Amino acid sequence: MSRLILAPLALAAALTGGLASAHHSFAVFFDDKQEVTLRGTVTMFRFTNPHGTLAFDVRGPDGKVQHWRAETNAPSVLQRRGWNRGSVRPGQVITIKGWRARDGSRYIRMGEVRDAEGNLVGGRFGTNDD
Repeated sequence: MSRLILAPLALAAALTGGLASAHHSFAVFFDDKQEVTLRGTVTMFRFTNPHGTLAFDVRGPDGKVQHWRAETNAPSVLQRRGWNRGSVRPGQVITIKGWRARDGSRYIRMGEVRDAEGNLVGGRFGTNDD
């Protein structure tokens, strides 16, 4: 094969590998047996591909602030469930339910979010959602 054909093929393979590693299955990072519910204050919401991120602060039992992050679905899935860029905002108090990271870090996969009044924000998510 000529170099003219091999170069674009090599580039395509490299890019595809990067995209594949950016998108991962639930079971790789999260434990469906470790469901947690946390109440905290939103510090950031990124409505981005391949997965959005919700950062929030939780006051621990000792009174110290713990920084948590929740992985969400892709924006297209979020939108189908009634979410948009303004669904949660920094400073907003939320209760979030999700599945804990396998490594024990303060990282969860989002299952549902409720506002300070207990109203569901958008829709719920499961362990098989992409």
